Amino acid sequence: MKHHFIGIAGNIGVGKTTFTNMLCDRFGWDPHYEVVLDNPYLKDFYGNMLRWSFNLQIYFLSKRFQVQKQIQQLSNTIVQDRTIYEDAKIFARSIHDMKNMDDRDWENYQELFGEMTSYLRPPDLIVYLQASTDSLISRIKKRGRDYEQSIDLEYLHLLNIYYDRWINELLVSKEIPVLVIKTDGKDFHTDTCYCEDIYQRIYNFLNK
Repeated sequence: MKHHFIGIAGNIGVGKTTFTNMLCDRFGWDPHYEVVLDNPYLKDFYGNMLRWSFNLQIYFLSKRFQVQKQIQQLSNTIVQDRTIYEDAKIFARSIHDMKNMDDRDWENYQELFGEMTSYLRPPDLIVYLQASTDSLISRIKKRGRDYEQSIDLEYLHLLNIYYDRWINELLVSKEIPVLVIKTDGKDFHTDTCYCEDIYQRIYNFLNK
């Protein structure tokens, strides 16, 4: 099996990190996790989106670009917890549309994002973990991260809409291959048959 680049995409609380870890354990692949706990802007952002949105998105963009540059030199199959494309297509776009990022910052961000991604290799496959807003709320409460407890529910639902829209665009354009995994009512930790089926679908896709 040749070396591949897999992106794990999905909304806040869907289980990306858990699934990334389990997938890499299953096949001996290398995980690259999203930088969340060390993000100096995240808590401030949830408290005042308009003030901190541009700072937050630039921080995410910078960190993910660093990871993407490492991925360019593949020595094994890489699994990335959240892709750089989600920053622009989901989070920055939704924040701007909600008037929590002004037009000047949005245009600046888009220009920078376009320039940075022009140098990057896109994923060979994006695995989209899909869940309803109710499922996401339940999982966020269960894992109990303090900075996530104040997330606005309407904002979380809006992100879900943007995710589905972006994934549908990719499925139509076929710009990046996508595998949609429905996770409502499922538990990665306990449902081994469910997980094994996903593993095989990913492996078969990469080797077809």
